[in-house]
Amino acid sequence: MSAASASRTTVAVITRNRRESLVRVLDELAALPERPPVIVVDNGSTDATAEAVRAHHGGARVVAAGRNTGALGRNIAVRHATTPYVAFSDDDSWWAPGALDVAADLLDAHPRLGLLAARTLVGPEEAEDPLNRVLAASPLPGAADLPGRPVLGFLACAAVARRRAFLDAGGYHRVLFFGGEETLLAYDLAARGWGVAYEPAVTAHHHPDPGTRPGRTTVQRRNALLTAWLRRPLTVALRSTAQLAAAAARGERDAATALRGALARLPAALRDRRPLPARVEHAARLLDGPATAAQGWRS
Repeated sequence: MSAASASRTTVAVITRNRRESLVRVLDELAALPERPPVIVVDNGSTDATAEAVRAHHGGARVVAAGRNTGALGRNIAVRHATTPYVAFSDDDSWWAPGALDVAADLLDAHPRLGLLAARTLVGPEEAEDPLNRVLAASPLPGAADLPGRPVLGFLACAAVARRRAFLDAGGYHRVLFFGGEETLLAYDLAARGWGVAYEPAVTAHHHPDPGTRPGRTTVQRRNALLTAWLRRPLTVALRSTAQLAAAAARGERDAATALRGALARLPAALRDRRPLPARVEHAARLLDGPATAAQGWRS
């Protein structure tokens, strides 16, 4: 591996109060043959996370956000990166050996490619994440100037972005904060002319804690509705609102909380409302079919 290839991609990690899990991630990243620079954004941890990063043998750089910035911590990391590409990990995920070089080669070869969604293997058993199959079956037509399969979604902890494209699209949106935030970024990349593609030759490992995460579904439903108001036509946004309201009226779990959360953030969303260009809206509608109707599939 050349020094040039080692400097193409920075790994950005966001974390909050998960020091032990983060140290394992840093161990895995330090063992990669690419030896990528690593930036850890500490979202206001109180468990000595920053000190653990500084003491780690891998030489990761820590940026203290001073508070919980959610997904916006990734924006901070990208602004601090100096490489052309940024790969994203969370404090429970890392990259397979050689994956970052494969991703960088693809980004080098495809100048319009803004973000590459990787194949994700889950847990010690390395099970296929269900999202892999969904992304591989994307109904979007292939593009000659993009690798893999064009998509409008990805898993945040298994994606590699062109730094310039990420900044051009504005990064993750402040209104969503965290949870199902990837779809909006994919929309914004596509609206700016950047390609988003799924490429299974690039592999990430994800080892989430077992069990469900309280409130996760609520936040995803809230953010799916806010994404509709931020970028989709009024007919789509109104229909999505009516569907969530009907679910809340039926007593469906999490729906009422998600609706209240969306309505509280709606004024801010409307101030940033920017409907998608017709070509991107057409692509989004292709993904609104029955097979992809479940909220959050793109995240």
